Amino acid sequence: MSIQWKGVMPAVTTKFTADDKLDFNMFEVNIKAQLEAGVEGIILGGTLGEASTLLEEEKRELVKGTVSMVNGQVPIIMNIAEQTTRGAILAANKAEQDGAKGLMMLPPMRYNASDYETVVYFSEVAKNTSLPIMIYNNPVDYKIEVTLDMFEELLKYDTIQAVKESTRDISNVTRMINRFGDRLKILSGVDTLALESILMGSDGWVSGLVDAFPAETVAIYKLAKAGRIEEALKIYRWFLPLLELDINAFLVQNIKLAEVATGIGTEHVRAPRLPLRGAERERVLSIITEGLRTRPTLPDYKNL
Repeated sequence: MSIQWKGVMPAVTTKFTADDKLDFNMFEVNIKAQLEAGVEGIILGGTLGEASTLLEEEKRELVKGTVSMVNGQVPIIMNIAEQTTRGAILAANKAEQDGAKGLMMLPPMRYNASDYETVVYFSEVAKNTSLPIMIYNNPVDYKIEVTLDMFEELLKYDTIQAVKESTRDISNVTRMINRFGDRLKILSGVDTLALESILMGSDGWVSGLVDAFPAETVAIYKLAKAGRIEEALKIYRWFLPLLELDINAFLVQNIKLAEVATGIGTEHVRAPRLPLRGAERERVLSIITEGLRTRPTLPDYKNL
């Protein structure tokens, strides 16, 4: 299965049971909701997936289990966030063995690599996997920016095909299109800038709040791509207070609370994360409650 690198692709949360095991039953409930809404890929093991807390065998179980659930309907993409080049290559190889059809790759973790070191890191993985790669460009959170000049070097590898654009600079979308045309597919990686990014020409949206509101997220994307901007804007304006829960240090807890509210998740997180409490919990719940109270009726976006 080839990846088109377009449409909405949820960075899904990992579901846990009360005793801290992988919860494939609730995970399947959520995955079915994503597929029903019309997502075009499933991304595993990102920040929202609490990847830094997962054991290696759990990551492999997650990939295999999701591949089985999805049964070829959309590609499964595994996030690679490793500290060493060797570790990244091994993780990519295991993801491919377990049935993933693509990779989302962060720069080296912990070490603040130079531009040259970052290019070599991505290049070595690209040379050692047949899976297509989406580079996750998020200098705000991960302190390393993949510049256009760096992409110029990286795009000599056919397997490097897309970017999750999270620089927070909307004009970067236009810069990339002007320089690379269709060679580099662009997916917005910031929920609160997604519609703006799509209107500037992004091919897709790697979303977080889609985990709780899949239909609304896909509707915004489809309407925008169909030129029905006013309808997309109306839903997006309703959605923005919820989308802002994604650009927060407690995004995992926030989005899992939203998944509980929409019936497609649980609140269980893995320590050291703990469920929200006190005033912050009440603040987040009030945003979710208001969003549910005013939830819009969607047009028939699937047939656009």
